[in-house]
Formats: sequence, C-alpha cells, structure tokens
Amino acid sequence: MFVPCGDSAPDLGGFTFLMPAVSVGNVGQLAIDLIISTLNMCKIGYFYTDCLVPMVGNNPYATTEENSTELSINAEVYSLPSKKLVALQLRSIFIKHKSKPFCEKLLSWVKSSNYAKVIVLSSSHSYHRNDLQLRSTPFRYLLTPFLPKTIQNKIKSFNWEEMEKSPCIPEIDDSEFCVRIPGGGITKTLYDEGCSKEIPMVVLLKFVSEGDNIPDALGLVEYLNEWLQITKPCLQCDDPTASTLQWKMPSSWRLLFGSGLPPALF
Repeated sequence: MFVPCGDSAPDLGGFTFLMPAVSVGNVGQLAIDLIISTLNMCKIGYFYTDCLVPMVGNNPYATTEENSTELSINAEVYSLPSKKLVALQLRSIFIKHKSKPFCEKLLSWVKSSNYAKVIVLSSSHSYHRNDLQLRSTPFRYLLTPFLPKTIQNKIKSFNWEEMEKSPCIPEIDDSEFCVRIPGGGITKTLYDEGCSKEIPMVVLLKFVSEGDNIPDALGLVEYLNEWLQITKPCLQCDDPTASTLQWKMPSSWRLLFGSGLPPALF
C-alpha cells in the first residue's frame, strides 16, 4: 500500500503519525495542510490504493516557480525526522464501500511500521450537538485503550472535553449509548479499528458547519499544538487579536474558493 519515494522504505518506528479524516468542512485536511506547510515537511512516499477517487494536481505547497510543477496525488505521506512526525494527506473522497478496507489496510501498515501513536484530525456537524455540547467548547477528543498511560494522563491534564456517548439510534429513548460522530467520515471507523487492532490512537475533532473553514482548521491545529508543541508561540506580535502561533498557509489556498472573476465580465 505504501510506496516510498526512495529505493527503500524509511524507518518510522517511534514516530507520531498524523492523518485527517475526510469530514465536514474538510477541517482535518486543512489542518494537515497547515502542519505540512508550516514545518516544511518532505514527501517520503504515497499510498497506492483503489479506495480513493483518482486525482492529480500541482504541488500544493509550492514555494518557487521551479517546484510548482511537481505533481501531487490523492494520498501522500510527508515526514519531519527532527520532530519524529509523519503526516498523511488525503485529497479525494472514498469510492463507495471502500472506506472500511482502506482503514483496515492503513492501520495494518501503521502497526507494522511501529508508530508510537496515531493522531486523527477530524470534524463533526455542529447542528448535531446536544444542549450540553452547545454550552461547552467545540473541541472534543477520543482515546483508544492502548494509548500509554503517560499520554492519557497528559491529555487529561489539559481538562479537555472527551466526546460524549449518545443514543446509537437518535430519538429512541431506550437505545444503547455509543460514540457517534455525524459528518466525521471515516473517523468512527478508524477509532473502532484502532480499538480492535490495539492501536495507540488519539482523535481530535471540532464541531463545525460548512463554509469558510480556515478558522476551524487554525483552531484545530492550535488545539493539537497545546499538546504536541509542534510550533512555538510568537513572542512579538503587533496585533493582539492575531494568533500567537505562526501557521504558514500553503500557496494552494489562494484558490481555495476558486479563481477571481474574469475582467472580461466588466
């Protein structure tokens, strides 16, 4: 499934594996974009899979005219050895009935690579929140039981809100309770597979609505950064309302909502 860019697969044992879920507002994917762009992570390979809709495009993280013509595809893997980080970016949707096989193959590769932990960045429909969720922070987390106790205790020390269980069948009072993530795409499947395959996994998500989801992505990476300390706060900032963290938006975001209006219209 994983195809390295070099002649041999890199040793990723002990690394942290970051990945998005293709979920409402594409918040997880935007967050991964910010991380890859900010840290200037290098591409180390890609996933050859029939589970995603085929896609090809220009380099989304281009910084010069020379590297703007490099091609990118639907599932690429980036790495930053100095921080022991690996990030998977997904750029297309799943083919019908192929999402579960993808999750199974992906987590089998994760386990064989001996990653220290897996972090899934995701989102969920804000309009599905209950009264308690409406009155609290929009961020939630989930942990698999196989996460080391030191990491569990660290996360719990932040006083974050864990994803609440809700009726498995909505609006049925006597329904059993379970974790539901409406609009979360493969998030629930990844979490369930992580539990069954004994994967140390953390799911971080935000309740959002469709629209301009850049602020949601910035919020999600800052939520993650509170724990991982991927980037340090900016100590000198002229604008007190601006984010104190220096996240670098990739060049491809200039066309996030399409190109401008053609001058010929006027």
